[in-house]
Amino acid sequence: MVLQLLPGTQGLYGLVVFFVCLTRIGILGGAVPATAADGMKYLAACLPMALGGLLSAIAQGRVAAGSINILAKKPDDWSKGLILCGIVEFYAILSLLASMLMLLFMV
Repeated sequence: MVLQLLPGTQGLYGLVVFFVCLTRIGILGGAVPATAADGMKYLAACLPMALGGLLSAIAQGRVAAGSINILAKKPDDWSKGLILCGIVEFYAILSLLASMLMLLFMV
């Protein structure tokens, strides 16, 4: 079950970045940035999660499918597939961290 759910976590991470970005911009309360430069800063801050989330979701889907095949053939080797999925998940978490740091500490 965990192997089926892991590829969807990147969507949740993207949703978190989306709401933090809307809050920082001011759409969910506050003032909207007045310049195009501010908009470009927010775009640059969201790009790590967008690109990192996309690429890691594709990779994690492939790894999870392979891990489910391992589980079907050798149920005792379930931990190997979970570790492989966790390694790919780490890159999604790094993308989330990069975007959040850029959004939270943007001047």
